[in-house]
Amino acid sequence: MSTSIPDNQLGLSQSEVQLLRQHQQIALSQQGSSSSRAASHASSQGRLLLDPTSLQALSAHFDRLMYSIQQRWHYSTRAGAAIQNADAEIARFRAILREIDELQVEFDKVRRIGEIVKGFRARVQHLERRI
Repeated sequence: MSTSIPDNQLGLSQSEVQLLRQHQQIALSQQGSSSSRAASHASSQGRLLLDPTSLQALSAHFDRLMYSIQQRWHYSTRAGAAIQNADAEIARFRAILREIDELQVEFDKVRRIGEIVKGFRARVQHLERRI
């Protein structure tokens, strides 16, 4: 016979009891045991099934749930690090683009100076021919 206790003896709120029931049903249905029917029956009477099989299934379910949460957190942490690296590379690329723009301005200045020098040379050559 399955062991069950009244919900109100757990010291949990109704929403917590409901959540515990849902997870117990999930755990027992994943296990595929007849305990799932016993848990449903106990639940309909305002009781929670607490036999070794259901507690073991619930424990295994919560272990899987915690593992899944840890995997998601780990993935999120890795994704966060990748985003930080991408942000750093974007900042580095923008700095390079600024330097390129500055160099372009300097090249334009050099080109203008070169044109001025060519103009002076042309004048000097013109004056030399005149003299």
